[in-house]
Amino acid sequence: MIKLRMVLTLFGFLIVFSSFLPVVAEAFGPWPGDNDHDAMAIDLGNPLYTELFSELSRDHQFTKEELSQLFQGLSVNKRVLELMDTQWEAKPYYLYRPRFVTDEIIREGKARIAEHAALLKGIQEEFDVEKEAVIAIWGVESRFGRKEGSFNIFQTLNSLFYAYPRRSQFYRGELINFLLLCRENGVDPRNITGSYGGAFGQTQFIPSSFREYAVDYDRDGRRDVWRSTADVLASIANYLHCFGWILNAPVYRELGPSLKDPALVAAYNKGRKGFINWQEVNRLQGVELDAPPGNKDVTIVGLELADGGMRYIAGYPNFQAITAWNNSNRYAMVISELAGLLRE
Repeated sequence: MIKLRMVLTLFGFLIVFSSFLPVVAEAFGPWPGDNDHDAMAIDLGNPLYTELFSELSRDHQFTKEELSQLFQGLSVNKRVLELMDTQWEAKPYYLYRPRFVTDEIIREGKARIAEHAALLKGIQEEFDVEKEAVIAIWGVESRFGRKEGSFNIFQTLNSLFYAYPRRSQFYRGELINFLLLCRENGVDPRNITGSYGGAFGQTQFIPSSFREYAVDYDRDGRRDVWRSTADVLASIANYLHCFGWILNAPVYRELGPSLKDPALVAAYNKGRKGFINWQEVNRLQGVELDAPPGNKDVTIVGLELADGGMRYIAGYPNFQAITAWNNSNRYAMVISELAGLLRE
C-alpha cells in the first residue's frame, strides 16, 4: 500500500512538472539537448578555423587559452541562415515601405527631434548632416533604441562565417573586428545581442562600421551605441558625413513612371553602381533636375508599385550616402521619404 502511494505521488509530480516545463523553456530558453536534432556543431578543426585562429594569434595577440574558451561549444544558428535568404530589402517597395514609414514612427520621430533638439543642433553643426536623416535612420534601425535584436552576435557571426559560403569571407572579417572591438571596449563577446545579420546596438552597426565610424560624442571615454543617445545619434551622422553627405543638398528627384532611353535603363539595371551624368538624365528623360553638388553623377532607382507599375527617381550623392549604410535602394528610399516627412 505504501509503495502504491509512493508510485501515485511520483506520477502526480511528473504530471505537474511536465506541465511546468514549457514555462521554464520560455523563461530560460530550451534545455540542453532539446534541439540537438537541428543543431550543427561548428568543427574548430576545420581549415576555416585553424587559419582564423592562426591570424588572431599572430596579428592580434589572442592566446590559445582565450580562443579555446571563446569558441568552445559553438553551433550554427540555422534560423540566421534562413533569414539571410529572406531579407525584407528583397521585397518590392510597396510591401517594404509600409513596414517603416508609418504614422506612429513619424509621430515618434518628430517627438524625438523635439526632445533632443539641443543635442541634434550640435550634431548637425559638427557633422553637416540634417537631424531628420539621423532620426529616420535611428527609427528604422532600432525603433529609436527599443529593438536592437535578440540574436547572440558571436554565434551569428560564426554561423555566417562557417555555414554561409556566399558571404563567408565577409563575415570572417566581421568576426575579427567584433573580437577586437569587444577587447577594446572591455565587453564579453558572448554577451552581445543584435540582428541576424550581425548588427548591434541602437545604430545597428556591423563590427567594422562600429570600429570605423562610432564616436564618443558625450566624451565619457566610451563609444556607446547601446545606451548613450548622444553617441548613437552622432555616430549615425558621422557615418553619413564620411560617405559624402552634404548639408541642405537634394537627396532624390522624381523621374516618372517609365524610363525613356536605353541608356537610362542600362544605368538602372546596374543598381547603385549605375552612375550617369545628371545633364544626360535631363536630356534623355525630358526632366529638369537640379545640379548635384560638385556636378556629381546620379543613380537611377526603380521602385515597385502595388498596381504593377514603377516609380523612377534620380538618386543624388546624399541618397548614395544612405546606400553606403545599407546597400539597398529600397532602404535608402525609405530613409529619404521618412526624413522628408519628419520635416513637415
